Order: sequence, then C-alpha cells, then structure tokens
Amino acid sequence: MEAGRRAPDDGAPTFDFDAVDFVTADHHFRHARIIDHAKRPFGDVETMDTSLVERWNSVVPPEAVVLHLGDLLMASMNDVGDALALTRQLHGRRLLVPGNHDWVSRATQTRTRIQSMTPLYEAAGWTVLPEVLNGSRHGQLLRASHYPYDTVPIDKLKKVRPVHDGVPLLHGHTHSTAVFTNDDATMHVGVDAWKFAPVPMSAVDTWLRERI
Repeated sequence: MEAGRRAPDDGAPTFDFDAVDFVTADHHFRHARIIDHAKRPFGDVETMDTSLVERWNSVVPPEAVVLHLGDLLMASMNDVGDALALTRQLHGRRLLVPGNHDWVSRATQTRTRIQSMTPLYEAAGWTVLPEVLNGSRHGQLLRASHYPYDTVPIDKLKKVRPVHDGVPLLHGHTHSTAVFTNDDATMHVGVDAWKFAPVPMSAVDTWLRERI
C-alpha cells in the first residue's frame, strides 16, 4: 500500500489483489436476450455459452485465481442449477463479487434467498465475496465492484455501489465495449470490452502505473 495512505474506511473488507491472476465480469450465462441487448456476435445462447467457456479456458490456466465482478449468469430459479453446472467447466479458483442479476446479490435478493442460494454457487466452485472489495495491488490502492462509480441523485443501487473517492476501481455492469471512460479512476473489465475473455491482471498493473 502506498506510503502514508490507508484503505478507505467504508466497511468493505481488505482484499488481497496481489493474489489475483485474472479479473472479469458480465458473462450472463444462459441469458439469450443479452445477445441483442449487448450486441454480442453470437447466433444463439448455446453458441454464446460455449464460446464464453472456450475463451475463458484458452487464457486461464487451471491453477489461476479469477475474480469475477458479477452477473455471472441470468437464469430463473428453475434453471440456476443447470447454469451453475455449466460454470464448473471454467478453469481456475473462482471468486465472485455479486452483481444485480446474481442470486446472491444484496441489491436484488432477500437475506433468506441469499442464504439458500449461496451453497449452490459454492457447490459449483465459486467463493462468494461482498459487493465491494478494498485492498491494494503491488502497494497501490485498488477497489473492485460490479458497479461503476455514480453520482446520480437517485440511485437504486446506492447500498451496494462504491463511493467515488478517487481510489482506482475495477468494475463491470455497463456492457460497454470501452475499457475506459472520461473518469480515469475506473477500468471496465466486462467481457463485452475484452473479446469475451478474462482480463490478465498485468493489464490492470499497466493501468495503475500509468495513473501515477
């Protein structure tokens, strides 16, 4: 961590980003409508899901640690088991920061629902983490969340969205094809901006160095 600086005291746990090899977001497994919504180049949901698994495994070694920043899948309660089973094919030790479409999200699910669904995610190989992670990467402050920073006066995601205080943020949620916006404190790691594959943390390191 940078000399003379502390991790933000906003209740989020301290997370070891040095232990992460890849970061990604917004796969939306089993979600057919995302193809049109995000203008993805797939003819149907089966083709999309197969391609997402192949692109993940083409870059992620079996022993790597992957931080997924939410919206892993979008499936009904009846289909969530099958959708999670699909993700068992993905390489690596997999960590999930919930997004609004995940069944373990405080933004959209009740505490009872989260408690009942978490074991299903864990059985599929996922470690479910809080919605906001604060920590450091090679001594520099870093934050991760499904959600980007936002300053709108009415925000239905306020209870889970990180507060913008200048700390560099990794996020998904937008489905933009752009990695960076006008806010140089954020980096979009969703698959729609990264050819549908996880992002190596070396790319994050480059961004953090260029911000100094």
